[in-house]
Amino acid sequence: MIHFVLHDAKDTVAVVVVEGVTAGTDMTGWIMDEDKTIQVQAKQDIPIGHKVALKDMAVGDTVIKYGIDMGKVVAGITVGQHAHVHNIKTKRW
Repeated sequence: MIHFVLHDAKDTVAVVVVEGVTAGTDMTGWIMDEDKTIQVQAKQDIPIGHKVALKDMAVGDTVIKYGIDMGKVVAGITVGQHAHVHNIKTKRW
């Protein structure tokens, strides 16, 4: 089962595409550009449509989604954590 998708292996977050991801879930992700899979364990519950962190990121780091800069980290994030508005903000303002 595919739990999350990302476009590029360099993406630092991916989108969860199934319901019911809870802390401890062993998830499989599909890297679309390379047609291969990766494994990440969820450290928190992550709602469908939200992001999961694919690498550890510190405050100020750039978040990459779909191969583009989609914001900056405002609270440290570790692999498998829920990545959303509580720890990522746009760089626009």
